Amino acid sequence: QVQLVESGGGLVQAGGSLRLSCQASGSIGSGNAMGWYRQAPGKQRELVATITSGGSTNYADSVKGRFTISRDNAKKTVDLQMNSLKPEDTAAYYCKLTIWVTLTRGWRDYWGQGTQVTVSS
Repeated sequence: QVQLVESGGGLVQAGGSLRLSCQASGSIGSGNAMGWYRQAPGKQRELVATITSGGSTNYADSVKGRFTISRDNAKKTVDLQMNSLKPEDTAAYYCKLTIWVTLTRGWRDYWGQGTQVTVSS
């Protein structure tokens, strides 16, 4: 059973930093993508950053230059280093894993439970 557990959220002042971590368990395969998404009250869930098993990254324009996504394939973890945090970064942050399911020959998404990030002004 594939599971994702996020940690590292909390309350910080504007300009501060947080590091979020996502630990995957179970068989996730060798070819996959992991990412961070966030959802603020009253808003749609949006992409923050993604990283493939090969290390290719993608960032939302709103976080470029401030956030850095990284992963450790051996440990099956993905981290999000968040610097220069702004009040508008306040949201529930979710880890997502996309894997190839051999049985159905298709991609499947898994989501973590979320961790709250609150940035005070």
